[in-house]
Amino acid sequence: MSDSWDPDRYLAYADERGRPFVDLLARVPAETPHVVVDLGCGPGNLTALLADRWSGASVVGIDSSPEMIAAAREVEGVTWEVGDLRDWARPDPAALRAPVDVLVSNATLQWVPEHFELLPGLVDRVAPGGWFAFQVPGNFDEPSHTIRTDLAGQAPYAEHVRGARVPTSHSSHDYARLLLDLGCEVDAWETTYLHVLTGPDPVFTWVSGTGARPTLQALPDDLRPLFEEEFRALLREAYPADASGRVVLPFRRIFVVARKPATTTAVGV
Repeated sequence: MSDSWDPDRYLAYADERGRPFVDLLARVPAETPHVVVDLGCGPGNLTALLADRWSGASVVGIDSSPEMIAAAREVEGVTWEVGDLRDWARPDPAALRAPVDVLVSNATLQWVPEHFELLPGLVDRVAPGGWFAFQVPGNFDEPSHTIRTDLAGQAPYAEHVRGARVPTSHSSHDYARLLLDLGCEVDAWETTYLHVLTGPDPVFTWVSGTGARPTLQALPDDLRPLFEEEFRALLREAYPADASGRVVLPFRRIFVVARKPATTTAVGV
C-alpha cells in the first residue's frame, strides 16, 4: 500500500521531533567528511543541519515520499532525491557509487519491516572509517500505538486497514550485536523524552502525522471521521491534560552510532 505524507502535519511538532536528531548527531565525531547522506530525510529541515555542520561535504537527502522531497527542495545546499532505502541498500556491482562518509537515518527504518536484514547492506555503503548513525522509536507498546492497533482491529475498520503499514523496531541490544558482528565500533543507547504538548487533542495531532497516518489513509472517507472521533477520545483518556491543558507524552527512542573499520576488509553481504 502506498502512503502519502503531509509535511505540514509532520512539522506540527518540529522542535520535539528534531531533538533526537540533534542528540544523535552530537555523537558522530566525523570532522571533514566528503559525502554525507540523510536516508529518510523527510521535509529536509533536519538535513539542513548536516549541511551547516559539514559545509565542505556533498550532502544528499533521500526520501521515498515525493511530497516530503517537494517540501525539502526549499532548503538550499543539499541534493534531494526520491528513493527507497531498500533499493539503496541492495548491492549493485555494476553501479559506480561513491562511498558515504556519514550515513544518517532518523526515524525512518521503523517503516521498513525488513530493515534489520538491510543493515549489512547499509554498512556496505559506508566508506572505511566512516559513520552510520540512526535512531528509531522504541515506544510501540505505549498507548499511543496500542490504542490505534486495538481500534483498527475492530469492525467496521479492520477490513479496510489490514494492509496499512505499521512501524516497528528492534531492541538496542539487537542492533548493537548485529553491528558489532559486522566489525563496527558501536555506541548504542536509549532515551525517553517527556514531550509537553498543548492544544486540542495534541497526542492525536502527533500520531496522525507519523505512526497512525497509514491507518487513517487506508480508511474510506465515510469511516475515517468515526475512527478519528473514537481514537481521539481514547487518547484523551490515556493521556489526560492537566488543569493548564498540558499533556505529557513519554517517547522512548533507540540510538545507534557505528563506525566502520578503517581497513579494507569487506563488511556486509
